[in-house]
Amino acid sequence: MRLLKEVPHQRYKIQIFSYNEKYMVKIELGDYEQTYKIGATNVDGLEDVENMITETLLSSALKRFVEMRADWENCFKEKNNRV
Repeated sequence: MRLLKEVPHQRYKIQIFSYNEKYMVKIELGDYEQTYKIGATNVDGLEDVENMITETLLSSALKRFVEMRADWENCFKEKNNRV
């Protein structure tokens, strides 16, 4: 997997990779990450992939991060209740 670009953002760590004829967009927030895979034949290069990282996508990603954190916290609650 080869890092192609880090996209600057005030909240997220956003990286674009190339791997097995796919682009991978990785969005990180704290301990959580989301990865989107895009076939290289479905886009017109790195700039096209970068243009897909919109505020709409990032807003949806934030909602998922909140859900991920809640799911993980519930796992710890369930673990502690089994003891």
